[in-house]
Amino acid sequence: MTEPSTHPKLTPQFCFTTVALRDFIRVSRGAIDDTMVQNLNALVTPAQSGFDPASTSVRTPRASPRQIDPRSCQSFKEKVLFPSWQSRSDVLTYCAYVATSPDPDDPEIGLRAAETERNREKVVDERLDPYSGRYFPREPRTERLALLLRQERSVENIVRARTWGLVRERCDGSPDEAEEALNKWRDSKGGRSRWQSMK
Repeated sequence: MTEPSTHPKLTPQFCFTTVALRDFIRVSRGAIDDTMVQNLNALVTPAQSGFDPASTSVRTPRASPRQIDPRSCQSFKEKVLFPSWQSRSDVLTYCAYVATSPDPDDPEIGLRAAETERNREKVVDERLDPYSGRYFPREPRTERLALLLRQERSVENIVRARTWGLVRERCDGSPDEAEEALNKWRDSKGGRSRWQSMK
């Protein structure tokens, strides 16, 4: 069985290192969600009777994918799928918290203040150059992080919906949506994310 994704040590520096943040999410999705068909196929028990050579003499239309044993599905969801989703949720939630918190350690804070001061002192004659009055201040890194997290949350919702559709089709046809199923699993585990319990 595939191993679930575990998140790295959550620190503000991890969140602001967007390459590391994106790599974690990409690797986690690649190991679980992007290979969901293979993960589900690995749960199918091989035929008990063995291979029958006569089965190749008649061409049969391709059957729909075989249903997977409900216990195997449940075990996969509880031990691999939901922990991986929870791990990504923990990272995205923690980094969203970092993005909305004050950032006194921003290395560009002095640079932005100097740019703003230079812009105030600049004499602008818009009759000569109508574009000279424009000033686009450098975004704080918290705003860049917040934008990245909004994009990743949107992608995460799409990925989970697609993955859950495959799980429903091959497993039990659960009436729950992906988030409902994850929330039920979370509640059965105590309902707190790992980073919240570390606070």
